[in-house]
Amino acid sequence: MRKLKAAAVALCAIALTAGASEPSERLADPAQEAHARALFREVRCLVCQNESIDDSEAQLAGDLRRIVREQVKAGRSDREIRAFLVERYGEFVLLKPPFSAGNAVLWLAPVGILLIGGALMVGLLRRRAPAEGELSQDEEERLKRLLQDD
Repeated sequence: MRKLKAAAVALCAIALTAGASEPSERLADPAQEAHARALFREVRCLVCQNESIDDSEAQLAGDLRRIVREQVKAGRSDREIRAFLVERYGEFVLLKPPFSAGNAVLWLAPVGILLIGGALMVGLLRRRAPAEGELSQDEEERLKRLLQDD
């Protein structure tokens, strides 16, 4: 039974990877195809959202792969291709968007939250009543009497 399951999983994996790049879609020049495949890993599938277009089977991912291949075939640089995709789909299309004023809040929010939380914690700890110091002479005598009574 285990072998049958393993074989089924292997066949599914092969079928999925085979569909990701049909031979008819590939560029004739192997260097350009390798260049396009490298870019595929940097572009997010807008349907799957946490997969690159290289890994996705969605129709939109196939369209994006075709667009990237066309751009590579036209001789555009990586920067120009990324700029084209960002202009058309927004920064979300990049799996690793660059730091910019537009997404600064997303990059800096975790640090800001930690700093604010730390400041609140320090403030609360300082506001707590200090532990009492030594006992006065009267309190020591009273404590001695209480302990002697036991």
